[in-house]
Amino acid sequence: MNYLYYPGCSLEGTAREYNISTRSFMKAAGIKLTELEEWTCCGASAAASVSPLLSSALPAINLAVAESMSQTENLLIPCSACYLNLKNVEEKARKEPGLLKRINKVLAEKNLNFKNRTKVRHLLDVMAHDIGAEKVKNLIKKDFSHLTIAPYYGCQCLRPYPVFDDPEEPVSMEPLIKATGALVHSWNMGGKCCGASHMNTKIDVGLELVYGILKAARGADAIVTVCPMCQMNLEAYQDKIELKYKENLNMTILYLPQLLCLAMGMSEDESGIESNMAVTKTFKEKMKKLPK
Repeated sequence: MNYLYYPGCSLEGTAREYNISTRSFMKAAGIKLTELEEWTCCGASAAASVSPLLSSALPAINLAVAESMSQTENLLIPCSACYLNLKNVEEKARKEPGLLKRINKVLAEKNLNFKNRTKVRHLLDVMAHDIGAEKVKNLIKKDFSHLTIAPYYGCQCLRPYPVFDDPEEPVSMEPLIKATGALVHSWNMGGKCCGASHMNTKIDVGLELVYGILKAARGADAIVTVCPMCQMNLEAYQDKIELKYKENLNMTILYLPQLLCLAMGMSEDESGIESNMAVTKTFKEKMKKLPK
């Protein structure tokens, strides 16, 4: 299988470990990733507040480039925010012919033409449905049966487009986690919001939301996610939450591909885990005592 690959800005910066582990996992699974040529920022969360047309044109540039490469109709995107922005253009341009014309007027400046032929795919969708838990299970080299993992999806990979899972009761990570031998933490917080950028604008709101997630994850050895914003909020603010709520809620936060890479016996470099800010001493000790 071959997919065009759009890493996005976060995966080349603060979410570097997500990029590393995604590439390592895909290589082990026999998947070829062809990085999008000269990809550009999708607009993140800022473009929409500046210009609705800009928030559509920026993602459309990347989709037009994907069409020009024409190796596959599937564009794989690990970052949930990038996925949502590109998916939003795919959906709106299909329903609004006028928008497609306005986008192409902008793209003409770059000698690009957007025909909306590329299928935008989230990494989790590809992992769960194209690769599947059975194939993953055959790649596992370490027994994670002594670990309990909490799957955290966040908002953007499932809302407002429930393409591959139920946003209220998501389950697509569970077979992949179970393929490692690990238990799935029983909770109802997998699809709850982490506060996203409110950590910068309304930090009390953000801290309260993350506090609820971390508290609900008690009993798990780690939370796994597929979103750089969620990863950042869940791992970077644990000390602030402990000070505010007078509770020690330290928790290991991993990307899903990282968990699978570790279960496949990959090194710290291949999983990118040395870049994680929240890996507890208890988790490290458990990893050292893994049964063969």
